[in-house]
Amino acid sequence: MDRDLQSIQEVRDLVAKAKAAQAELAEFSQEKIDKICEAIAEAGAKNAERLAKMASEETGFGIWQDKILKNILGSTLTWNAIKDMKTVGIIREDKAKHLMEVAVPMGVVAALIPSTNPTSTVMYKSMISIKAGNSIVISPHPNAKNCILETYKIVAQAAKSAGAPDGIVQCVTIPSPEGTSALLKHKDVGIILATGGEAMVRAAYSSGHPALGVGPGNGPSYIEKSADIKEAVRRIFESKTFDNGTICASEQSIVTEECIKDQVIAEVKKQGGYFLSPEESDKLGRFIMRANGTMNPAIVGRSAKVIAEKVGLSIPEGTRILISPQTTVGKDNPYSREKLCPILAFYVEKDWESACERCMEILHNEGVGHTMTIHSQDESVIKEFALKKPVSRLLVNTNGSLGGVGATTGLAPALTLGCGAMGGSATSDNVGPLNLINIKRVAYGIKELADLRGGNPAPEAPKAGSAPKAAPEPAAEAKGASMLTKEDIERITRSILAKLQ
Repeated sequence: MDRDLQSIQEVRDLVAKAKAAQAELAEFSQEKIDKICEAIAEAGAKNAERLAKMASEETGFGIWQDKILKNILGSTLTWNAIKDMKTVGIIREDKAKHLMEVAVPMGVVAALIPSTNPTSTVMYKSMISIKAGNSIVISPHPNAKNCILETYKIVAQAAKSAGAPDGIVQCVTIPSPEGTSALLKHKDVGIILATGGEAMVRAAYSSGHPALGVGPGNGPSYIEKSADIKEAVRRIFESKTFDNGTICASEQSIVTEECIKDQVIAEVKKQGGYFLSPEESDKLGRFIMRANGTMNPAIVGRSAKVIAEKVGLSIPEGTRILISPQTTVGKDNPYSREKLCPILAFYVEKDWESACERCMEILHNEGVGHTMTIHSQDESVIKEFALKKPVSRLLVNTNGSLGGVGATTGLAPALTLGCGAMGGSATSDNVGPLNLINIKRVAYGIKELADLRGGNPAPEAPKAGSAPKAAPEPAAEAKGASMLTKEDIERITRSILAKLQ
């Protein structure tokens, strides 16, 4: 059989099985569902290192030691954040308003898994889907198929051992564009969780089903004059080198002010940043983006050293990040766009107002609605950025990569980061179980119509058999003004005839 047809048939079979499993799961208590999720979290954490190494070896992206932490985020940290959530049956009662809220699962979740965070995303999406009473069908990125399938097996076995229905977690084994399309458009899919490339996310939103997806990240990091410069650079560098920059919330540009420019440059160099010459920037820039305007996968998740070698640049030993000074922003400027690797643009602006405008220009170029960071001790400036920046997450004095996904901030741990309406997303949340349920509201009557009238009498009903009232006659003046007498007509006629003679 043709591979595409095999993929489509497999998807149909998986969705049918997932639908039946979800119908059974919908009868489970909160306690039984939580037991399943806890088992998934424990299995994910237990296999965190092995799966991290598999992902790194298969994709060539990132650093396996950092992927361990991602796997812990997708398992233990996610479970700790959601374990006390009520997601089954009656989840809230408001005695004062006589309202009751009932959780309703969305059904079958179609989950697209990226190659940049493959194993951790499988754990996280499986757990939040089941916590919300849903089943899940996983569609793996072809370049990370093996590590995704292995993670799925671990998750599915853990779920089954904890009493989950057979088929509650499933994974496509014959990935293809046609199979993915069939999954996204399948009539029995309740919602799509889309994490991946921009084209795939657009396909999810055009499927005809509810979808939660993310757009590209392109977050600038603003170092304001009141910032602790040493700490700001340290956080930016830790973030941008974490798993070689594969988290979409990672910083893509440094924006700073003229008055502290020299201090920032000195600290960047001290901590392992290499400033490219105009010629080097041009050479690397041609490698960052492909002819079709998309990011070159050859740079994704690679170290600064590997990227330099690919391009033929000679850089100092110990270079952690490649820095390109820039003065423009645009689709044709690769440094002002998302770069999922240790490359940063560097902008210097006159003051914080100009820096504010530059950050918005960068975000509107790409990454609007996603994430940015600010390093500052001035609360008034921070509040101005909070009010004006078109992002769903403004991270203050923290690591962008880990702050955005909730590891170093109070945000919900998540590997699907909504970009809100401004970024073309249905949510601005760090997506969790509550995004995967509908809420049925039971509302008791607390007022009568008479209460709403406030004591005013109700309109009188017409008596049986009575004729409707005739419309009032027009006022005498209006009547006279609108009617001509016979004498008026004769007078007007004589006047017209006299003029014609």
